[in-house]
Amino acid sequence: MSGKLGAFINTGIGISAAFVVAGVVAFGLAQADHASATAPNGAVSPTPATTPQPVARPATSTTPSPAGTPKAVAGGKKVVFFTFDDGPDPHWTPQVLAVLAKYNAHATFFQLGSMQAAHPGLRDEVLAAGNTIGNHSITHAQLTKLTAAKRHHEIFDGPQSKCFRPPCGAANDRVRADIKAAGMTAVLWDVDTLDWQRPGQQAIVNSILTNARNGSVVLMHDAGGDRTQTVAALDQALATLAAQGYTFPAMDC
Repeated sequence: MSGKLGAFINTGIGISAAFVVAGVVAFGLAQADHASATAPNGAVSPTPATTPQPVARPATSTTPSPAGTPKAVAGGKKVVFFTFDDGPDPHWTPQVLAVLAKYNAHATFFQLGSMQAAHPGLRDEVLAAGNTIGNHSITHAQLTKLTAAKRHHEIFDGPQSKCFRPPCGAANDRVRADIKAAGMTAVLWDVDTLDWQRPGQQAIVNSILTNARNGSVVLMHDAGGDRTQTVAALDQALATLAAQGYTFPAMDC
């Protein structure tokens, strides 16, 4: 879905805030990026020291997601936005950061408040490397199944950011209203790598290279399980895309 206007993207080309705001569009509901530690329709809140366990979900989305703004296109740049959900994780997040640094790439990390609390130093490490952080709620609960009070808490008290990615991609009018009231923009994705399923390094790479276009948002994970395949696939995909002239900025979150 490249070429659609998206959530405030930081591309380093000096586009005015007014121009970027004018490019923001409303995003609808996409398929689940992952679910809680129970069945697909569950909404269990993990403890701060645990990470959400994904479950099966559709592999494609038929609804809009935030892609590029006129930003990079106007500047003559080809960009792909990499995003990582569910962290920070003390083992996998530093490995992802190392691969990004290898290619002078940046990304946006949609973090859980519970994981930030369990591993407080990693937030600063992500930011110090030139990346940005998005709000992915506190406990990865499915927001559409919560009471108003609990939903408000998950959104408003999650990691501080201008961007919010609903757990499971699940949203309705109430969720979207709360995201807006919290001063954030909903951010989904264009390319779902399904890396949490651990389909194999090459399968993840193929998903990125086959589906990514200028301005695409790629969904990956830096927590929630063994991310060996994710780290290796990221390295391979960045090498190929960089050779094709792509750059990898972080979103302005």
